[in-house]
Amino acid sequence: MQEIVTGNFAPFRWVIWPPGSLRIVDWNIDRGLRLQAVIDFLASTNADILILQEVDLNARRTHRLNIAEEIARKLQMDYVFGREFEELVQGSKASPAYHGQAILAKWPISNPRLIRFSRQSHFWQPRWYLPRIEPFQERLGGRIALVANINVAGSKLVIYDLHLESRANDELRFSQAQEVLSDAARQDPRCPLVIAGDFNLDASKGAASAFATAGFQEAIAEPHTPTTPSHRLFEPGRRIDWAFVRGPIRAGSGRVHNQVKASDHYPISFTLTGSRG
Repeated sequence: MQEIVTGNFAPFRWVIWPPGSLRIVDWNIDRGLRLQAVIDFLASTNADILILQEVDLNARRTHRLNIAEEIARKLQMDYVFGREFEELVQGSKASPAYHGQAILAKWPISNPRLIRFSRQSHFWQPRWYLPRIEPFQERLGGRIALVANINVAGSKLVIYDLHLESRANDELRFSQAQEVLSDAARQDPRCPLVIAGDFNLDASKGAASAFATAGFQEAIAEPHTPTTPSHRLFEPGRRIDWAFVRGPIRAGSGRVHNQVKASDHYPISFTLTGSRG
């Protein structure tokens, strides 16, 4: 299978001027296990761009569906899927299963590519002494950022969709984020950029300053709102899903949708508008 899969379901629109604002949702959808609830929420947002992590393709646990394509078809959006891992327990040699990130948009998507991080955890690698059963989640591949351009009525917007390593320390995750910032530094500074995803760390404790130094601003102005539910009594949950923007744009109306129970992460959303001055 190719590392990048695409599909086009957005109807053609004749638009001369870019819209005044764009609505963006970022969400780790937990493979799409509760797909109908995921689609119902995303449809309710009427978002222009979706940035999704933990998206299945041909996995047993999600009924062999191409989850990104299912969402894109229902919401009439174009999509690009980037392969993060081959899920050895979820497929077979004849019918392999994959797991990764997806970007969906009501606008044309172009130039998709992957940043496969140079530093990876070895936690997921198959080992001869481990049985191939669900609890061990044996995989081939590694963490990625999926990058794509969105053509919004002739104006380019660059999206970076991150999923940093969960089975490692913050130092490794920070190094993966730095690879994305290094790549973003090569983009035209006049081009709007969005970096969002599941960071698996609290970016306010160090990473946010690196993004600020690189010219990015946080998109969600809810600093103490967890983006995952609590798993233990008296534990508030963690804030590990983040979005940052750079360029001649500003983010507003940011929020964490902590009433949505369709995943083990809450969706975050914000609106992009052109900056003033």
